[in-house]
Amino acid sequence: MAGIAKSPEEKSAPLSQTTVVFEQIRSDILHGALEPGSKLKIELLLERYGTGATPVREALSILSTTGLVERVENRGFRVAVVSPEHYAEILWTRCFVEERAVREAVLHGDVAWEEKIVLAQFHLQREAARLDKKDDGSLRQWEAAHFEFHAALISACPSKPLLRFCEQLYNESNRYRYIARLARGPRTGAVEEHKRVADAALDRNGDLAGSLLVEHYRRTGELLKAKLAGFDPKAGMRPALKVTEQG
Repeated sequence: MAGIAKSPEEKSAPLSQTTVVFEQIRSDILHGALEPGSKLKIELLLERYGTGATPVREALSILSTTGLVERVENRGFRVAVVSPEHYAEILWTRCFVEERAVREAVLHGDVAWEEKIVLAQFHLQREAARLDKKDDGSLRQWEAAHFEFHAALISACPSKPLLRFCEQLYNESNRYRYIARLARGPRTGAVEEHKRVADAALDRNGDLAGSLLVEHYRRTGELLKAKLAGFDPKAGMRPALKVTEQG
């Protein structure tokens, strides 16, 4: 999870079935395989993920707290709907929250935090340089490096609740990038923007790091909002898995 270090015991512990199903459903939502507004029927999810009803229900309950799944009274669960207005709210909130998080990270970060940023920046530049936008495996490597960078940047922020909220906003924002077909690698200039943010953080200039991070998010946001204007999410997404029903 973004920015929150896990103990060796947590890293080595086997994942529960609920956690496995949670990650599978979450990934399918983020990557557009489960369409916005789609009803999540338990029996269809059981068939898709090859598990029991209890892990599926528990996973959906947890997902309903993340903004990716909505609980509909007397009707079960559905994938959260999307809209340009909702994305604008996510963008504003992300800028507001992460600017504070990076300032706190700069204030509290130690040498290990600096090393984490340097390594994450190296991974991001490496994956961007060798990215093949036609290869899903290459895209996953770039996306992992992108997440690693943003998580490392704020990881020294001492507030774990704030870090969890930042991760939720990252996931919700990333979902819109997939819907608007912007998740095929970095836009022009984005890699250099990441470097400037990292340099400011490493120079212990929290004000500059925060303002550059917000500027970076807003540039991406303007491009994404233009894509979403008058956009029908279902018409622009990849074919959904056969586990959904509209409702």
